[in-house]
Amino acid sequence: MTKRVKIQNLSGRTALGYTTWGCCWRRGLVAEKTGFTLENEVGEKISVQSRVTAWWPDGTVKWSAHTANAADLGAEGYIIADNRERMGAEGTGIQIVRLADGWKVSNKYLSFYVPESGPYLLEQILMEGKMVTEKVDTLLLLEMRKTFGYQERRETRQLAGYTTGVSFVERGAHYIVIRYQGIHKNEDEQKIPFIIYLKLGENDRQMRFSYTFMYDGDEDKDFIRGLGLRFHVPMQGEMYNRHVKFGGDYGCFHEAVALLLGGKRFSWSVYEDQINEMVLDNNHEDMEKVAECMDYFPYWDTYECCQDSADHFSIRKKVKDDNCCYLDCLNGRRAKGTAAIGSESGSVMFAMRDFWEKYPSGYTFQGLTQNVCEAVMWIWAPQAESMDFRHYANTGYSQIYYEGYPWKGADPYGIACTNELAVEFCSKIIPQNEELEVFGESVCKPAQYICDPEYYHACEVFGHWSLVNKDSEMRAYLEEQLTAITEFYMKEVAQRKWYGMFNYGDIMHRYDTYRHVWRYDMGGFAWDNTELVPGYWIWYMFLRTGREDIFSFGEQMTRHSSEVDVYHIGPLKGLGSRHNVRHWGCACKEIRIAMAGHHRFYYYLTGNYRLGEIFDDFAEVETALDQRDPVGTFHEKGTMHYSTHARSGPDWSSLCANWMTAWERYQDENALQKILTGIADIGNAPLRLLSGPDYEFDSASCHLHYIGERASGGAHLQICMGAAQIWTEIAALIQNADWEHMLVEYGRFYFLNRELQMKESEGIIGEKTYTLPMLACGIGAYAANRLGDRALAEVVWCFLLKKILNDYSQDGFREIMVSSQGNCKSLLERPGLSTNDAAQWCLNVIMCLELIEDALPSGRNTAAQLLEKDGTIIYRQDY
Repeated sequence: MTKRVKIQNLSGRTALGYTTWGCCWRRGLVAEKTGFTLENEVGEKISVQSRVTAWWPDGTVKWSAHTANAADLGAEGYIIADNRERMGAEGTGIQIVRLADGWKVSNKYLSFYVPESGPYLLEQILMEGKMVTEKVDTLLLLEMRKTFGYQERRETRQLAGYTTGVSFVERGAHYIVIRYQGIHKNEDEQKIPFIIYLKLGENDRQMRFSYTFMYDGDEDKDFIRGLGLRFHVPMQGEMYNRHVKFGGDYGCFHEAVALLLGGKRFSWSVYEDQINEMVLDNNHEDMEKVAECMDYFPYWDTYECCQDSADHFSIRKKVKDDNCCYLDCLNGRRAKGTAAIGSESGSVMFAMRDFWEKYPSGYTFQGLTQNVCEAVMWIWAPQAESMDFRHYANTGYSQIYYEGYPWKGADPYGIACTNELAVEFCSKIIPQNEELEVFGESVCKPAQYICDPEYYHACEVFGHWSLVNKDSEMRAYLEEQLTAITEFYMKEVAQRKWYGMFNYGDIMHRYDTYRHVWRYDMGGFAWDNTELVPGYWIWYMFLRTGREDIFSFGEQMTRHSSEVDVYHIGPLKGLGSRHNVRHWGCACKEIRIAMAGHHRFYYYLTGNYRLGEIFDDFAEVETALDQRDPVGTFHEKGTMHYSTHARSGPDWSSLCANWMTAWERYQDENALQKILTGIADIGNAPLRLLSGPDYEFDSASCHLHYIGERASGGAHLQICMGAAQIWTEIAALIQNADWEHMLVEYGRFYFLNRELQMKESEGIIGEKTYTLPMLACGIGAYAANRLGDRALAEVVWCFLLKKILNDYSQDGFREIMVSSQGNCKSLLERPGLSTNDAAQWCLNVIMCLELIEDALPSGRNTAAQLLEKDGTIIYRQDY
């Protein structure tokens, strides 16, 4: 078996800058001490830095992460496991020198000082010995509001970032990653903790930042007015040699601090050369006349750019005097998120990823006429409306609008958000438009290397999923439906404008056919918040296709749901909020929303440090169940053996995802033992995995205690939140025959008719019913595959095909075009669409095509014959 794996950059991504990607390896192939080398497509050796991110149970490498300069690697190359005794690559491209209270860091072009604590992240950034930034810090503006009738008074407080801890999480010769932890504070308060990762390659003139903040404020008092990263940039030379640029809808907005349009006082060529970004000096004609006129020009000291919605940005400027107004420079639709400032000492380029998608974003360049300009990259721009974290109502609407409980349960304390920013230092007075555009593209669409779908599939990672195959009429039709549904949701992001810092990356839960909108205002029908694991569906679609647009969609979903939907600090740490009008709105706070299962795909494909940190933070989240019992309102506490409850699914299954991830990342035997403990306890229940699913749970020992046949919320919840994927992947890893048999029992039993279920359980299940069988098709297919049971396989396909071939529609998830609805001239919609149905149908089809493809009808005619039967009646086979 090969140890040489082909990789290629995602289509449309810029092969520029240092990038990190993940590569999987077959079980038993790559030994622990194996090293890695990298070649480009013409066979040249490329410097690479490598680390292991996951292990197979036998101690061989499962996933590795690799970092290299995409400009050297190009469109494609090969990662090679070469059996060296050490990982990584030799070299001294980056030097780190420990000083008394910090570190001196330098690469080929840059050097800077990293304080170990204090108000600044960086100090004295030099490029080739010349100062390009004096210091870098963070800035927070909090707003307090008081309402008096129709009037509202707003007060703004400024807090500065203060670093409390610095660590080098990756410290290699070719690439380093520095982690900062801190909080914003002033003399009276400290709020909004942050975690910042700084990434630097050995040949970089640029720095890339990942900026995470956590909200720990009082929602009634602490509105975020502004939050950003600030660079103190030296400005030297004449005012007419100081420039500003912003990337707009088309091209760049470009001006100088003093615009040399002098009329008859001097020649037009001076102004023309200035606009063409030439350095004007004494050798230029008419410069003596220009010098005589400098007192008569306005000097534009401050420029601001603000993307205040998904469809509008503005640029404005003003002179230094406080009592003077701003002038509007430009209004546009979607700024590119790039900017630059420069003077005779050089320039700095700025870029923010998802600039307009995660509005309100912006820039402030203040002090362009001074010796030092404060350049702020706003991830929340103060020119826009402040962020209001309050809930939309003071109650919950559980009886009508599908909210968890009738009381208000919204709580933003502990949610987080991550944004990506970058700067690059240049020797030019101002970079050319093309340079700024290429830099911005490399930040917004960074290089991302992937393997072929067939290779991922052959490595047997992420459980049971199928490759794209159109060999039969029905198989081609199913592939068409999978693609159409996925593309529809990607298009809905743009059509419905699901943008904004705290919304981007999520999708809505239920469609309102009559209003032609998603139910954005109806409690639990609004934002999805990972309900019925759409992330699994999207990431499997990427693995099957290798498509860049699906990767980007999954990336957005992962970054949002791992941060905004989840609590990272405070009493709810490790839990997430169930779907709601506000992402943190539902009173149900559960592990299933925060589990590692949603995000393992992106983590292993990219080696993302922030996600690894989240996994570490939540590795022992079972203790959170003592604070928030997921089904506590359904059970009396007085006679309990253990302090809290956990349903075998989705609570315990989600814990299994966390433990499985910890086990494979760190070879953590304690995490494995927690899984095995639960398997043993479930195996001792009267009906094994079919029992419950409500159990009492001891967070200290991770034991489950059987309390009877109770299914709070319905038996389908046991299986539809990723349990089928998690449990079957665990079965393949631990190779425990008893656990596999329990899964087979479960998958088979779910599809028996009621008569047989009562007979085989000897009536123990009582009134509990195994509802919504479409949601259990994956585990049913697993059972049919292991048993070789074609009758069961046909029943499973029956439930999946009924969803797309029925009296209502023979065209799958029906798509229509309506006029003058949803503020669109022509609105594309799928009436009655539920993301629950879409996600689970796609996910189960993908799994079933791998496990029971041989039982799939070959065409529509044979499918129609199968659908004439009732699956719950025909399946009477007894074992």
